[in-house]
Amino acid sequence: MTSLYPNGRPLWHRLALPTWGIFGLVYGGWGLSTWFYHALPWWLVLPLGGYFVCLHGSLQHEAVHGRPTGLRLLDAAIVFPSLWLWLPFSHYRESHIIHHRNDYLTSPTADPESNYLMPDQWARMGEGERLFQRALRTLAGRLVLVPPVAVWRVLAHDTPLVFKGDRRMLGHWLPQIPAVALVLWWVIGVCAIPFWAYVLLFAYPGLSLTVLRSFTEHRPAEAVGERTAVVEAGLFMRILFVGNNYHAVHHEDPRVPWYDWRPIYARDRELILARNGGYVFRGGYLEIARRYLFTVRDGPAHPFPEKVVPGEHRANF
Repeated sequence: MTSLYPNGRPLWHRLALPTWGIFGLVYGGWGLSTWFYHALPWWLVLPLGGYFVCLHGSLQHEAVHGRPTGLRLLDAAIVFPSLWLWLPFSHYRESHIIHHRNDYLTSPTADPESNYLMPDQWARMGEGERLFQRALRTLAGRLVLVPPVAVWRVLAHDTPLVFKGDRRMLGHWLPQIPAVALVLWWVIGVCAIPFWAYVLLFAYPGLSLTVLRSFTEHRPAEAVGERTAVVEAGLFMRILFVGNNYHAVHHEDPRVPWYDWRPIYARDRELILARNGGYVFRGGYLEIARRYLFTVRDGPAHPFPEKVVPGEHRANF
């Protein structure tokens, strides 16, 4: 892939100024929406709170990939406050790096971000459980049901290990205590927002928007290159997901920063869509909503079990 900058990267690019701009937008927007919580109606707080919490999750994704500084501890410090209260950043970093192994993509047993099931798992389920699994694979079910399911999955898996003194899990969860405490000090102690209100108006919708992004990011396909999508979204959603709607571009080379994905896609669109088997949503997230709001997208059973890579990783969301 030829460089976007044949004469060398400009200063703004070398300084990662777009990512620093997202940093300011996240904490400025979240800080103002919490500070003015009592002056705003709930129906305005909810989309604002959800947007900025989700945007913080998108910033975490950039930090996982070494941006904006390339210094692991500093990038982690930038996203240290746990605005969504639940998943430690180091936990997310560990699982997301595993997710980027191409042979793992969509594997129910190896990819931490897969939500497919092995055919034998599906065969053993009763009708009630099958109905619930199908509901999770509609967009409405994804937005409403997946946030509590995701929290439960992680806590149910990690809590026994923490109490057994598992050093890896303790390494994830001990730093999460001050990360959550810092947020609750501001939310409850300074802004006088009830805990339940923060969960319902900020954390829950923020996680819902996050799983909206990941709803169509991947599909099972025999060819690895055809497993990752492109969503041709507008500016508002591109900013919210920090460019991750161009997910196929990101997976081709995770070292490329998010602000290069759109120009790369614009330049190489036909080639990228040829490589990913035309897995594109030209109508953006509205098209996804029209197609899958109450319609099962695919699965839940993985259609190519012979392609599944064995592993021990559980899906986060």
